[in-house]
Amino acid sequence: MVAVNLTVATPEAMNDLGRRVGAELRAGDVVVLTGDLGAGKTTLTRGLGEQLQVRGAVTSPTFVIARTHPRAEGLPPLVHVDAYRLSDPLELDDLDIDFAGSIVVVEWGRGMIEAMAPQRLEIDIDRPHGARTDSVVDTVVDNNSDDEFDVEPRTVTLRSVGDRWAGVTW
Repeated sequence: MVAVNLTVATPEAMNDLGRRVGAELRAGDVVVLTGDLGAGKTTLTRGLGEQLQVRGAVTSPTFVIARTHPRAEGLPPLVHVDAYRLSDPLELDDLDIDFAGSIVVVEWGRGMIEAMAPQRLEIDIDRPHGARTDSVVDTVVDNNSDDEFDVEPRTVTLRSVGDRWAGVTW
């Protein structure tokens, strides 16, 4: 398991990180996103979608649990899953996702996806709490997302599990 820590200062930088990760993705890849509400999981996924040139906007799948974002014909779709309301891995399996033929991003997937995706990229986004001492914290609210991104740097850890990500530098 190889881990890399990055500091991501803004929502734009989180989106750019998503684009960089997206440039490495191919069918069969699974990305697991972990972080508090508002950490930037959907912002990162939006960057993935931009890089992959999915059709339509990438928004949080909170209320639908899984959303498939098609791409140009012949390219694997991006499947964006929010596992927050799932109680065990069997419920995730019941979604009948084509893991081999898709690029799958699972928010809140730790503890749910390991058996289905022994090769995966885990991305942890650590959002600071109470780190600011001044009286104003800028907040970016995106009406197309459940993400609210306080403009404070995040610590992002990218951890590769399995050989798939060997040699990729972030």
